Amino acid sequence: MSDTIAQAWFLWGAAGLVLMVLEALAPGAFLIWLGAAALGTAGLVWLLPSGFAGQVAWFAGLAAFSLGTGMKMRKQSAKSPVNTQQSGLVGREARVLSFGEHEGRVRLGDSDWPARLAPHARRPQQGETRVVAGIDGMTLLLADRQETSPP
Repeated sequence: MSDTIAQAWFLWGAAGLVLMVLEALAPGAFLIWLGAAALGTAGLVWLLPSGFAGQVAWFAGLAAFSLGTGMKMRKQSAKSPVNTQQSGLVGREARVLSFGEHEGRVRLGDSDWPARLAPHARRPQQGETRVVAGIDGMTLLLADRQETSPP
């Protein structure tokens, strides 16, 4: 391997690592993809030595591919909202702080939440414990507490 190719391989690798470190210091989910493309270019230069124009073409292709992959992953993660039925809140018990006819506030863990009654649930009294039956945005849906009978 000639000194020029060894130097190019090292420079692309160093650039990739620097971009990834910058992503870690100032996260934005963008520099990591360019860093991956630069590291990929370093690998290609090491395996298939080429001139500067070829290296830039490889980097451009890898950057387009990695950025496209990152955008696809970001779009898929945006489809899953934070408060889903699987978020771990459904089935937990919340203590009623105050409640009007159909809406109020409850304490779940160490946080206060807006709450609304689930269909067919009776109006709770202050201090009563209710089960979270679902989530609508940031509002908990409360069901009547199910009493369990001993076996």
